[in-house]
Amino acid sequence: MRIILLGPPGAGKGTQAKTLAQEIKLPHISTGDLLRKNVSQGTSLGKQAQDFMNKGALVPDELVNQMLTERISLPDAQEGFILDGYPRNLAQAGILDEALKKLGKQVDLVVYLDTSEAVVIQRLSGRLVCKNCGANFHATNMPPKKAMTCDNCGGALYQRSDDKEETIRKRLEVYRDECAPVIKYYQAKGTLQRLVADGEANKVLVDIVKLVRKHHDSLKV
Repeated sequence: MRIILLGPPGAGKGTQAKTLAQEIKLPHISTGDLLRKNVSQGTSLGKQAQDFMNKGALVPDELVNQMLTERISLPDAQEGFILDGYPRNLAQAGILDEALKKLGKQVDLVVYLDTSEAVVIQRLSGRLVCKNCGANFHATNMPPKKAMTCDNCGGALYQRSDDKEETIRKRLEVYRDECAPVIKYYQAKGTLQRLVADGEANKVLVDIVKLVRKHHDSLKV
């Protein structure tokens, strides 16, 4: 089963995708993780991406698309996967469909994690990230055991510059503009399901699993 989690920044896509992947035994594919892995392993695509990153430029969609296409072609993704952070725009949605079509597959379920602006701001403005391993914490919702110190590796925690309230509002505007056509695209295909994601992560996960069960009764969850 091929599942996509969509939602604004702060909706909890990454957290939910990782937990859901463990629950239903499917690989979790994140474009951010793919990019970091390709760069760290020094692949051809990773080296090209690194060139852009060294210049302070965004990695072009074309490279991200190639990384994703390669990833979903691997053996462990043939029974399905959970995709988080992609597609971000209509062009990427089309590329994903074409890549899956070549494999004789298709997107089965798209879950939109509908999250209010107030909740997004509360979640992101309190987010703390480890400089060393990239682990996420939250000043209120999930504080580290020791102030500003990562529980996993002992690295220093910091607040990302784009997690300031004013920046968050701008990011939400950009996201809505980019994602609106993607939502309509999957609505037209009949694969999109909206889910209110303002609540606690565990409750949202239960709701996502219910949707998965509904759309794939034979899947063991």
